[in-house]
Amino acid sequence: MSPAQSTIHASAVLVGAHALLIQGPSGSGKSRLALALLQAAQSGELSFSRLVADDRVLTEAAHGRLLARPAPKLAGLIEVRGLGIRQVPYEPVAVIGAVVELDAADARRLPEPSSGRIEIAGIKLSRLAVAAGIEPLRFVLAYLKTDDAIA
Repeated sequence: MSPAQSTIHASAVLVGAHALLIQGPSGSGKSRLALALLQAAQSGELSFSRLVADDRVLTEAAHGRLLARPAPKLAGLIEVRGLGIRQVPYEPVAVIGAVVELDAADARRLPEPSSGRIEIAGIKLSRLAVAAGIEPLRFVLAYLKTDDAIA
């Protein structure tokens, strides 16, 4: 790992041209949402999605963008609860376009505009805060289909 890289406990899924970085506490459903996004592309709800990383994401700021890569030993692996670790196609690197934060303490029905931004490694990104108990897939799909979304 280069000095500019850091590891984040998260998942990342390429959706269209940019990746969603999925963060949240252990057990919040990061892998489940990543898998659901992959399945949404297979069913036609999304035009394209591919796993970048599950469980650990290597991030690096480069040229004003935040890049995501899988941890080498975990590349192409995703946890499927009840089935174990599975191998899936993956992207070796992607530009992060937005962050989805699961079980976010500041998630609101009508969020403050300031809660829709986050900074990681000096890069400002869109942020979608998802409250505990909310099924995130439909929420994320709605976000992706709005004017200010990444994809």
